[in-house]
Amino acid sequence: MSSSNREKARVGIAAAVSLGSALLLGGCVQPLYMTTTAGGGAVGDELQAIRVEPIPDRLGHYVTTELVSQLNGSGSVVTPKYRLVVTLSERMSTPIINTFTGQAEAGAVSVDAAYQLFPLTGATDKPLAVGSVSQFVSYDRTSQRLSNVRAARDAEIRNARTIAEQIRTRVAIALAK
Repeated sequence: MSSSNREKARVGIAAAVSLGSALLLGGCVQPLYMTTTAGGGAVGDELQAIRVEPIPDRLGHYVTTELVSQLNGSGSVVTPKYRLVVTLSERMSTPIINTFTGQAEAGAVSVDAAYQLFPLTGATDKPLAVGSVSQFVSYDRTSQRLSNVRAARDAEIRNARTIAEQIRTRVAIALAK
């Protein structure tokens, strides 16, 4: 057997072993949203049964809208089983200042969110899930005021989307346990 034939055989065996182990291990993974909860229901169904309490201010509106969309994006009417309470704090800063002009060249929006998931039935004073998430988004600033306002608002919207995704994921993990 020549060395090129041995190399082809070695590559073929390695590919077969890789494919075989991927097929065997593929059965070991279960999607998060299809797992069953302690009550036997699917996590996706439990996420749809979460009522998001209104969050004040503009950023709160963005986060509330994103959470409602991500938890029950199907629009189906589900009787709520849980209540999600979110508290936000937001900081805006200008971390980069041009020393020549004295104007800020970049802005940053930092958001911290604390959340609590309560059951609507039974002992409602003890939360099922408690946690906090943070997100930091920067944006470019220009000499035009309206552009800066719009860029800051876009940063808030990006923060809201990411905060909602993080909360949804952590709540799903808590419900899957």
